Amino acid sequence: MVILLAFALDALFGEPPLRLHPVVWMGSYLRWTRSRLPARFLAGAAAWWAGALFFAGAAWLLQAVLVATLPTALAAVGVAVALKPLFAWRGLRAAVLEIAQAATLDEKRRLLGWHLVSRDTRDLSAGEVNGATIESLAENLGDSLVAPLFWFLIGGLPLAALYRFANTADAMWGYRTPELEWFGKWAARADDVLNFVPARLTALLLLATAWLVRLDAAGGWRIWRRDGGTTPSPNAGQPMSVAAGSLRVNLTKRGLYSLGGEFPLPTDDDVRRALRWCDVAAWAFVGAAAAVELALNLGGVR
Repeated sequence: MVILLAFALDALFGEPPLRLHPVVWMGSYLRWTRSRLPARFLAGAAAWWAGALFFAGAAWLLQAVLVATLPTALAAVGVAVALKPLFAWRGLRAAVLEIAQAATLDEKRRLLGWHLVSRDTRDLSAGEVNGATIESLAENLGDSLVAPLFWFLIGGLPLAALYRFANTADAMWGYRTPELEWFGKWAARADDVLNFVPARLTALLLLATAWLVRLDAAGGWRIWRRDGGTTPSPNAGQPMSVAAGSLRVNLTKRGLYSLGGEFPLPTDDDVRRALRWCDVAAWAFVGAAAAVELALNLGGVR
């Protein structure tokens, strides 16, 4: 039961030390290659593929060695330890909770910019700060938990590592700036492809669990159908629009999108409601994923 073991490790201990964290290694590689290559599409695509093959290959080798050399139970523990850094729920939850509990708006703005978003937060209103926090929570429920575990179910550690590398590359290279417009284009498109199914799975997960925490699931469905495709990203708007409709709040980014525009901007209490909801959704998904993993093992697929 690798997924349950990995999630238990996350719940109990959080992230490993930075020097041992594979996502930190991925980030170091991405910074190093970006600083040494020309800002061109082919350079960015080649650097992406080199990193993807290296990290996915290393994960494949590690998994193969663990399975070949250890008893089944110990191999499962080893794979769980290797899987844990490729997803993160405790860290995301802690960041959102810290923002929700901040005493002043300026502190909320600072924490939002530090933990969750890359945009300038200094002139955001209280409602916009709360909205950006909920947006990041809903989107990263997919990016940081659902997607890596989905790809682990499909292809074990190698595909989970490939996804985490692609998502990290998009976070670091996927910007429309003069330096990254072309260099990061492959990274951005690769992340779009790998997140296409997980983003919509996350939206369905949120819909399925909304009623458990007494939210407006019907409103979530309506806003998802209407606004889910209105964000610049083809994937981010999927879970975010469900969050807007189910919480009955307006999630907006100036000049780019407005999800649930008929609703008011969210309050601090809405952020806390969203966090309780996503807690339920995270546990529900992990339980379902573990059940699928068990069925695959018992059925001899693995």
